[in-house]
Amino acid sequence: MKLWGGRFEHGPSEVFERFGESLSFDRRLIEADIAGSKAFCRALERVNILSAEERAQITAAFDVILAEAASPAFFEGATDEDIHTLVIRKLKERAGAVADKIHTGRSRNEQVSLDTRIWVRAEIRRAQELLTSLMAALVELAGRYPGAVIPGYTHTRRAQAVLWPHYLLAYFEMFARDWERFDQAYARADVMPLGSGALAGSGFPFDRPAIAQDLGFAAVTRNSMDVSADRDFVLDFLYAASTSMLHLSRLAEDWILYSGEEFGWLELADGVTSGSSLMPQKKNPDSLELIRGKCGRVFGALTSLFVTMKGLPMTYNRDMQEDKEPLFEAADRLRASLEMARVVVETAELRPAVPAAAAAASWVVATDLAEALARAGTPFHRAHQLAGKLVLESLRQGRRPADWTAGELARFAPEFTPGMARLMAPEEGMKTREIAGGTGPQAVRQALKEAEAKLAALRSR
Repeated sequence: MKLWGGRFEHGPSEVFERFGESLSFDRRLIEADIAGSKAFCRALERVNILSAEERAQITAAFDVILAEAASPAFFEGATDEDIHTLVIRKLKERAGAVADKIHTGRSRNEQVSLDTRIWVRAEIRRAQELLTSLMAALVELAGRYPGAVIPGYTHTRRAQAVLWPHYLLAYFEMFARDWERFDQAYARADVMPLGSGALAGSGFPFDRPAIAQDLGFAAVTRNSMDVSADRDFVLDFLYAASTSMLHLSRLAEDWILYSGEEFGWLELADGVTSGSSLMPQKKNPDSLELIRGKCGRVFGALTSLFVTMKGLPMTYNRDMQEDKEPLFEAADRLRASLEMARVVVETAELRPAVPAAAAAASWVVATDLAEALARAGTPFHRAHQLAGKLVLESLRQGRRPADWTAGELARFAPEFTPGMARLMAPEEGMKTREIAGGTGPQAVRQALKEAEAKLAALRSR
């Protein structure tokens, strides 16, 4: 059964039907389609297209269809072109001739927009819940090693010492922004399109705000042509998903390195790693590599829809059917990756002595020394040169920062005062960085409290 066809003498070719079908992937919209159709059924009653009895008959049939759809057998043998056609066919089988009224004043264009918006809203909330769980795991891992010192890096070179919780809170902030980005995407999806018709608005006096309230939407769309042409809300979701995957990929890259033999900071749990079919000693970070790999597929989904939409004339074009597969794929990959990342973080163990030794053996204290000289009155350019010369001389002699005594520093340059020798220990220099957002111990303790408060606020939303 087609929802169209009166104008045609002949039906579509078998090749075209196969080419154009979308039931194989848009079937996951069935709950959204039925929810939207039930709300539209109530709207039809309010404009006297359906009687109360007819509305009750149709909505009861929808309930039966939804219950039956829980079984995989529901879709077996279905040849309908899309989920909307299948639902209407099933409705007619269960409700009889009255089912023919359900599409009065409604276009499939606005129906697809509604279904997709309902689905995207739910998917956003799932992503936000998973993000919150991952953020909580990061905070918990930070709390396990509150005083651990690690080198911070720029250009993949040891730069300055930071606290382990400070490092983890950097990712917390990234994921918090992702959460907010999804909230912005939710707001753009949270407008109700029914009543827009195919492109010109409905010819029936539907109470659009009442339909929006019925379906839990915050507002109604403002332009019927825009509804038919719009997939911005899908792009917003895909962008938020892509940015979240970018952040996951960066975390994965860090931890792949930090858990390898050359770093040796982290121990990944057996449950998130795998071995080699040939090399008995291997413990491979497959979970993190897969997260990093799936990132490309989500980026591809965003690019795919961007390119699909970029040259379309107003309003609806069948090209827009190609939004569903990238949307569903990105949502699936994001959800799986967030869940996997949470398990990795929850089960990871830091070896604090290893990064602490790496920090102590390197010259991550050089900036601390230069700033101490500046605080003591040495112009910073001169202070920078002195610290740099000290590093160069140390490298020539094979000396570590801890090898220098206060007296030796003063002989190297009179600007070095005896108290500056303590800054040769990375944990001492960090104490000068108590500025808000810095890696000073008190600043980090405060940041952890704020992160816990942020989590509580997100969970109460």
